[in-house]
Amino acid sequence: MRTKFYTCLSVVLMLLLSAGFALAQDVQVSGTVLDETGTPIPGVSILLKGTTRGTTTDLDGKYSIAGPSTGVLVFSFIGYTTLEETIGNRSKIDVSLNPDLSDLEEVVVVGYGTQKKSQLTGAISSVGSKEIQELPIVDARQALQGRAAGVDVTQAGSKPGTAPQVRIRGRRSFNASNEPLYVIDGIPTAGGLEDINPQDITSMEVLKDASATAIYGSRGANGVVLITTKRGSTGKTVVSVDSYYGINSELGQIEVFDGPGFAEYKRESRRATGAYPEGPSTPEADARIFEPVELDGIATGRSTDYVGGLMRTGSIQSHQIGVSGGNEKTTFFISGNYFRDVGVIQNQDFTRGTFRINLDHQLNKKVRIGTSTLVTYSKRNGENFNPIGGALQENPLGKPFDDEGNLIFLPTSDGLRTNPFAEIVPGAQLDETYRTRIFNSIYLNWEIAKGLTYRFNFGPDLTIRRSGRFTGSQTNARRGGDATGSVDDRFNLNYTIENILTYDKKLGTDHNINVTLLQSFQQDKFEQSTISVLGIPAPSQLYHRLGDASQITGANTNLIEWALLSYMARANYGYKGKYLLTATIRADGSSRFGENNRFGYFPSVAFGWNMHEEGFIKNSSWIDQMKFRVSYGSIGNQAINPYQTQPLLGRTSYAWAGGGTAAFGYRPNTIGNPDLRWETSTTFNTGLDFSIFKNRIFGTVEYYVTTTSDLLAPQPLPNSTGFGGFTTNIGKTQNRGVELTLSTLNIEKGDFVWSTDLIFTRNREEILELPNGDDIAAGRFIGQPLTVFYDLKKVGIWQLDEADVAQSFGDKPGEIKIQDTNGDGRINSLDRVFIGSAVPDFSMGMTNRFSFKGIDFSFFIFGRFGSTIRSAFHDNFNSLFGRYNNLAVDYWTPNNPTNLYPRPNQNQERPKYNTSMSYFDGTFVKVRNINLGYTLGPDALKKIGFASLRIYTSIQNPFIFSEYRSVHKGIDPETFIDGEQGVEGGVVNANIAPPVVQYTFGINAKF
Repeated sequence: MRTKFYTCLSVVLMLLLSAGFALAQDVQVSGTVLDETGTPIPGVSILLKGTTRGTTTDLDGKYSIAGPSTGVLVFSFIGYTTLEETIGNRSKIDVSLNPDLSDLEEVVVVGYGTQKKSQLTGAISSVGSKEIQELPIVDARQALQGRAAGVDVTQAGSKPGTAPQVRIRGRRSFNASNEPLYVIDGIPTAGGLEDINPQDITSMEVLKDASATAIYGSRGANGVVLITTKRGSTGKTVVSVDSYYGINSELGQIEVFDGPGFAEYKRESRRATGAYPEGPSTPEADARIFEPVELDGIATGRSTDYVGGLMRTGSIQSHQIGVSGGNEKTTFFISGNYFRDVGVIQNQDFTRGTFRINLDHQLNKKVRIGTSTLVTYSKRNGENFNPIGGALQENPLGKPFDDEGNLIFLPTSDGLRTNPFAEIVPGAQLDETYRTRIFNSIYLNWEIAKGLTYRFNFGPDLTIRRSGRFTGSQTNARRGGDATGSVDDRFNLNYTIENILTYDKKLGTDHNINVTLLQSFQQDKFEQSTISVLGIPAPSQLYHRLGDASQITGANTNLIEWALLSYMARANYGYKGKYLLTATIRADGSSRFGENNRFGYFPSVAFGWNMHEEGFIKNSSWIDQMKFRVSYGSIGNQAINPYQTQPLLGRTSYAWAGGGTAAFGYRPNTIGNPDLRWETSTTFNTGLDFSIFKNRIFGTVEYYVTTTSDLLAPQPLPNSTGFGGFTTNIGKTQNRGVELTLSTLNIEKGDFVWSTDLIFTRNREEILELPNGDDIAAGRFIGQPLTVFYDLKKVGIWQLDEADVAQSFGDKPGEIKIQDTNGDGRINSLDRVFIGSAVPDFSMGMTNRFSFKGIDFSFFIFGRFGSTIRSAFHDNFNSLFGRYNNLAVDYWTPNNPTNLYPRPNQNQERPKYNTSMSYFDGTFVKVRNINLGYTLGPDALKKIGFASLRIYTSIQNPFIFSEYRSVHKGIDPETFIDGEQGVEGGVVNANIAPPVVQYTFGINAKF
């Protein structure tokens, strides 16, 4: 045994000595990389051709690398033409790179590798660090909005810590998830992006068609977002400081009646029923309908702004220190970040601290290892807390404080309406969520032979989440009752193991072959324990000693596990750089399906043609680059809850005759379906990448059709079966769309440069098949989007001269007039029509950038057009029956014959056909960001000892242009398409935080 050990050790030593001898034959080369003006370029990639050995230039454009005299150095940098230099007998090689505005030469991450855009055959959009860091954002997904064609990003409200919703090329599924897959440094994540610091990100690539996403199989059914974080480079150590601070204020306020307006509104609700005389108000008539505190408010002119009293000036700040550097053996990037977002509503804030270390080490000429490690800790206050709804309904004539300034819990005699200011008394409400996450990407890269590489990836992802909630006695929820508390603890461990084999070979001068083989395994374990109690003895205990409570109202634990085993093969072939072919096959086996259909097989094929290499275009005076692409393939979706294939039991109780103690047993609770099979999306995609007029205009046009079959969805059953339904495969949907990405260099004259980036997305979402035709109960209709608003249509308000016609419908003047769709003289469910859908007709984003010497200025505009929204504000706060405060709408009276809103009526808790008032055009245009910065020149930097310094100021969200806001007293028409995070799909939540305008000031410095 010992002999065997020493033999192995001798072999290892010989290999290491051989590697050292080989390295000793290398020539050490150094130099400087300059741009076309002679300015050094930091961050240029220098790669020893045919190897994985490489480096990057430092802040002064300098580099150093070792290689054989026969070796070739490849210099590449985004925006510049790639340059190759043979080492020969030179020890110093200085080069100048020429600008190349066309992004077709840009190198992008494609999943399990990188490629030049000119060699891509799939549909991929890319967002770089410049776009990401232009916005002070908490979540990297926010940077995709209006920056990546085909990607619909929506943010509902401004509550700190709220994640945006992302949909790539529409929705495909009724019940399975429509969320894309996020891959961070090569590791698919199941924990979301809210823990990732955006300032650590180098680029985000969005894979959209089947050819691009098929390598991730079922996990990429809804598109894939690849995130690459910053890494170190050789050269001197660089310290960077990126810091900003900003203040937030609400962008407008929901307008409700003030004191005098409420008084008149209440009077009008009584005039409608004859309880208040027509004509001007009188003290005698007021005394009959107003209580003493209201009469006092009218007499003294009291008008309490409860909403304003709950608001404050918010703030946002981020402070980051990064250190990067290394040598030819080891490179590193280390960063620490502190982020805090304080909302404009009291008791709402989000704080996050992150630490990242990315290491890469070259063991020898063949083996490279590395890791990306993220540790994050965050605290969120007020995730489920928002007192705005109560404040909007509170009577402004009430008295919130007594003469000594003490809070009055009931400002009026209405027992259902407590003082909204009681919600923000310290200790009255507590809603905290603590989250700790450790995310790793660990790799080993082994160059087995020339062109043959093996890579091992291991990605453990651990998340621990703890939520605590306390609701005191003196709150609207308890109204003097016992205090309640709850704790929700969650533990999630997800890990991925991947084995990747890549073969890259050039055959002669015309043929290139690249083959990638993958075996992957992912497993997820989720544990949860919850407890809720009633009767906490001391408010100071909050939720920390729930065992002292008088009653346990709920306690539960849960365990959910799933696993995914995958195999993938991808082959890329190129002929003369003109004709490109990609073929992919992926096999996924999911534990979420039964043995009958556990594995799904998903192929794709794509073709690319670099037309500009053809003779009939190559000599064109205005076409610089042009590539045609076409792809076709299938992807599966398994994003349903585990255990849907199995029949599950539920606990039940049985009461014995004679009143004995109940016995507990178990009964069938759900129907399993062992024949559940993969939801499958088949996509046809064609695209054209182009660059014209000396690279002054370049971009991409895409057209796609995605058809999804075997949809995973619940199927209802008759109640007589004892079950509500079961999950099965039903129906078919389709998405068709056009995308445009366009960049233009408008002016380049001397030191002045003006460029524009434009994104256009149009997607048509449609249900093609349902098992039993239209499913009205579920809101699904063939030929319509996956979710629609199907309701009675308001066409106005009945006027005085229409009294007879109104009476024939059972209505009267001042009430809502509904469209009699079928013309039968009656209004009922048969008159419902399609009001619209939250899916927009199209969306656009435009960024304009200007620079002059050291000054840079940019602004970003984003808009969604043609969607329909349902406003819960106009459901909950537009009851018009004179008891609670109301949106300050233009309501009908005999002297104000408007067609907008009906007459207040104390006998109607809500207006007749009230839901018809809540649908609005969701079109909006937002100025998302205005940014002004100044970068110091070399002379000034030398005096203060900085390598670079930029100071800037920006304004986020200063303007929202929308009819919903300007005409209908709304707040913000931007909302989720799918229901998520307590917000219904297409619905502006009645309790949502208002939009904010944000003013920030910051610096970017390097030493």
